[in-house]
Amino acid sequence: MCADNLLLSEDKTVLQAMQQLDETGRKVLFWAPEGKLQGVLTDGDIRRYILRGGALDAPALDVVNRSPKKLTVRQKEDARRWFKRWDVSALPVVDGDGRMVDVVFASALGAEPVTRVQAPVVMMAGGLGTRLYPYTKILPKPLIPVGELPIAEHIIRRFTDAGCGRFVLIVNYKKGMIKAYFNELDKDYAVEFADEDTPLGTGGGLSLLKGRVRETFFLTNCDILVEADVGKIYNFHKRNGNAVTMVCALKNFTIPYGVVEQENGLLTGLREKPRMSFYTNTGLYVVEPEVIDLIAPDTFTPFTDVIERVRAGGGRVGVYPVSEHSWMDMGQLEELDNMRRRLEEQGQ
Repeated sequence: MCADNLLLSEDKTVLQAMQQLDETGRKVLFWAPEGKLQGVLTDGDIRRYILRGGALDAPALDVVNRSPKKLTVRQKEDARRWFKRWDVSALPVVDGDGRMVDVVFASALGAEPVTRVQAPVVMMAGGLGTRLYPYTKILPKPLIPVGELPIAEHIIRRFTDAGCGRFVLIVNYKKGMIKAYFNELDKDYAVEFADEDTPLGTGGGLSLLKGRVRETFFLTNCDILVEADVGKIYNFHKRNGNAVTMVCALKNFTIPYGVVEQENGLLTGLREKPRMSFYTNTGLYVVEPEVIDLIAPDTFTPFTDVIERVRAGGGRVGVYPVSEHSWMDMGQLEELDNMRRRLEEQGQ
């Protein structure tokens, strides 16, 4: 039988369904009134809905796929073949009356679909990591261990799993340690380095790559993990003709106070501990190589400034939304501990 936390109730909003998806970590919910399968809702369904401009407070049933892929009890025995054919991550199993009797997950069969992509990955690995002091007094931020591996290796593995094989690290602080680590590492991918002599910022560091990166590339900070299909992000970027695509996580935040609205000294509204939802920059991008030409050499430039230059020049800057749970940031000590716990739970 399907676990209750995977069942979508009719009263849920899109935002509430997203939160339920985050809590389960399964990326799929099932609408099965009175036990009969009527539809499926995935994180991909919600992403496409958001990109079409859909409202987060709308009923989640508006987004449900009412013609879902499913297996009969007999087909369940050959589930791996159906996963490969349909490129999905979970399949409900129904009996002859259409009642859900089970769910099969691709991950349990080692058949999780991954969109392959071959693109360079640029990692900003030169910062001082002051928010992670005293760890960064000893180690550069990319080499801080999260479980058994340094954070930089966790990031690289997510890209190599999707087919990426070339990595360019822009280094500065304790760069000798970073180079020594990767030069001595037994690896099946290529690592190059670009030396940043003075701090140039996330955008300014890219100026060091003029003439070295000539194709669409991923740009990532060295302290974040985004659990998403990077091949799908890349294809979204190319399909929409973007110059830059920013991967953004939907963040939910409850203001711990009563919020007062007033006009000319008169109370016009009062909301007790309102909940806000907004998109935040994860630090992962897909970038066209022409963007590098917009960056002045030897000039400190945040990548957000580069994005504004792209927009001012008429270039497209896209947003690819992911769930809050999909983004892990170890930029601060508390978040570093959270990342370690999450990866331990995943067995990484």
